[in-house]
Amino acid sequence: MHDVGAGWLMTSLAPSALMVALVQAAASLPVFLLALPAGAIADSVDRRRYLIGTMLWSATGATGLAAATLAGVATPGILLTGTAAIGIGTALTMPAWAALVPEVVPRPQLLAAIALSSLGINLARAVGPALAGFVISATDPGVVFLLNALSFLGIVAVLLRWRRETSPPTLPAERFAAALRAGLRYVRHAAPLRATMVRGGTFFLFASSTWALLPLLARNELAGDPALYGTLLAAVGLGAVGGAMVLPRLRARLDRDRLVGVATVLFAASSLGMAWARALPGVVAAMLALGAAWITVLSSLQVAAQVSLPAWVRARGLAANMTVFMGSMAVGSALWGRLADATGIPLALSLAAAGALLAAAATRSWRIASDGGDLAPSLHWPSPLVDPDAPTDRGPVMVTVDYRIPADQAEAFVAAMREVRTQRLRDGASTWHLFRDAEDTERFVESFMVESWLEHLRQHERVTHADRDVEERVRAFHKGEHPPRVKHLIAAYPWRQ
Repeated sequence: MHDVGAGWLMTSLAPSALMVALVQAAASLPVFLLALPAGAIADSVDRRRYLIGTMLWSATGATGLAAATLAGVATPGILLTGTAAIGIGTALTMPAWAALVPEVVPRPQLLAAIALSSLGINLARAVGPALAGFVISATDPGVVFLLNALSFLGIVAVLLRWRRETSPPTLPAERFAAALRAGLRYVRHAAPLRATMVRGGTFFLFASSTWALLPLLARNELAGDPALYGTLLAAVGLGAVGGAMVLPRLRARLDRDRLVGVATVLFAASSLGMAWARALPGVVAAMLALGAAWITVLSSLQVAAQVSLPAWVRARGLAANMTVFMGSMAVGSALWGRLADATGIPLALSLAAAGALLAAAATRSWRIASDGGDLAPSLHWPSPLVDPDAPTDRGPVMVTVDYRIPADQAEAFVAAMREVRTQRLRDGASTWHLFRDAEDTERFVESFMVESWLEHLRQHERVTHADRDVEERVRAFHKGEHPPRVKHLIAAYPWRQ
């Protein structure tokens, strides 16, 4: 409802394509700027209390925008500021909210849970815009903003009733800067997550054109009113609901990579339909197809991101994913608004359709993961024997692992260690090396550095069952009488001073 109210109000206050598109940019840009810090916070604090605070922030922003609009003092600047304030609340909320899904459902039901969540969102997207269109026609956009403010209080009521089950932490909470670095390091070395980000970022860069230009399409190209705009958005929601209903059957036949490719072609077709269909039934049909394409891409990428992230970094990884998506939406909205001002809405939408197809072809090598393996903590690393009185912030720490590898298996061992390197760097190591003894050619030494002893203890908690499988494949090469010997060395100089 807010999207309809804000988009339509801007067509009255400043009816240029750029200004209308900036409404979408104002909603998306805060997520691009703040989602990653929000993810670092959400992985370090009680998410339930944190979400209650973000909901109250969003309610305050919506209330202020409602008050200004109902008082008749709203300007383009006030509208963009109010929308950005709600966008800030969205940025702070989204990583923590998305990370909750695996907490409330078991892993075998994760795909269905994400699909159900998407279905609920798109049912709201079907009902909300149509309702908002009639409310605006009968009253004022400010009433829509007020209803939006009240809706946040409903979510607060749900969060107050929820009793989150958590295990007591064994280590101190991560500091904000360290948590942020750990999240960025994980994203850098997690290839499945990076592939999801690349595919999603390129798709949403072009898909943002439809959301940014739809208000002007309804008003200028179709000579419609708020009720028509709401009806078109409702058609998008209905198309998404229909798409969500058939997605399970499609997933049984196609992997996520092909699903995203097919949905991109469907998006291009719907964008061309929006651009050149002038009869209302044709535009509505394009909106239905757009909704189906949107939900297919969005849910496929969300599932791919969820299954590629362990619990300790889930909010940060999802936040990085959202940062790319929303950054693409914000940049794309401004780009397509400017282009529509220069060339007209139909040509801008046609170029967006062509760009989406070219981008899909260019990023085909970035394969979307089907399953990230068992990412539950395995806790299979034995506790290191060290001085119990040593301070945990001492560092850096060097960990070495000695292997005995037969000469005829050395090449295969080195190749297998590439996965180990990724695992160590992803989970906390700052550097990693593999050495071969110049005198004893069957002796290999793995060495990696961690910034502090506490950070290495976190590595012990972060290692997963999938990581254990990798380590077991590597250790199968070891021919010594005992398991590979692990040593821990702490810097002897006052590094932190």
